[in-house]
Amino acid sequence: MAIPFYLFKGPEFGERNDALQELKNKAKKQFPAVEFNTFFMSETSLSEIMSQFTNGSLFSDALFYVIKNAELIKKKDDIELLENWKNAVESEKNENSILVLITDENSVEKKLEKLVPKENVKMFWEMYESKKLPWVKNYFARNGFKITDEAAQAILNLVENNTEELKNECSRFFACFTEDHLIDVDDVDQILAHNKEETPFTLFDALVDTSKKQSERLEKSLEILQKILSSAKSDSSIEFIAGLLYSFRQLKKWSIINENGRLGDSELMSKGFYIKSAWPQYEKACRLWSPRQIQKIISLLSDADVQLRTMAASLKEGFLQTLIYQIVMNAGNPLFEFESDDF
Repeated sequence: MAIPFYLFKGPEFGERNDALQELKNKAKKQFPAVEFNTFFMSETSLSEIMSQFTNGSLFSDALFYVIKNAELIKKKDDIELLENWKNAVESEKNENSILVLITDENSVEKKLEKLVPKENVKMFWEMYESKKLPWVKNYFARNGFKITDEAAQAILNLVENNTEELKNECSRFFACFTEDHLIDVDDVDQILAHNKEETPFTLFDALVDTSKKQSERLEKSLEILQKILSSAKSDSSIEFIAGLLYSFRQLKKWSIINENGRLGDSELMSKGFYIKSAWPQYEKACRLWSPRQIQKIISLLSDADVQLRTMAASLKEGFLQTLIYQIVMNAGNPLFEFESDDF
């Protein structure tokens, strides 16, 4: 029996969410009543999660638990907790306790991954460059719309490379045009370019814009931060940090593999860097920050993620502004340690 224990890795949120929903739908069909819960390792201890999970529920036939930030499961005690649960499930042939570990990273602790049945470990890579244009055209076609190649490429230039974000942005056209309308570049400019929302990824672009002075990069980055916070329908600070963390972790990986000279295109793609348009960003960023400074920024963002979860809402904007200042002006150092190229 393959126990209901899963590990989903990688940054392709759209396909990953589809796979997770498929598991949930399967559980709903299998059990009359299922209790679904999602936890973040950055805010709840694994011992607390597993205590709830193993105690079961009086009102449900099955428990479906999702644990995000699985890359943080590294402690020996935590891995033993999961191993004990797995052994109990196997011995009892229990299928009504379903556990899914999720990480945006490409890997987790090796001992942790070994606990999960191989067939239940799934990697969700970013879309290959060669598949992006056909994906957009096919998505429009499946919904009864036609789009030119130039317009599809324009969308790809404006939208982050994951299918969830692409679906969200492409769907905006379906409400604006009839099916007999051929969507062209002018339509993309009207719907997306002039109304493009700021995201952590557009902020990362501003942070690494070497065409601007340090003080100008700070000003632009703070302006984007303000737009993100003011346009959010709810508290988006955690998602904001998650987006920046992903960008800087990718940057760290880039700096390591290119330490002795830039790898060739095929080698970079084999390392997981499929989006060629992002490569110039990483090259510029590596001119701004050393590997040590990149790690400092990652640590700063990781600490911020924990602090924001318990911080009063009134303090978050000022906290995030200070965070951006530390990244741009201090390369991740505390405020009293200055590393400025302007002063």
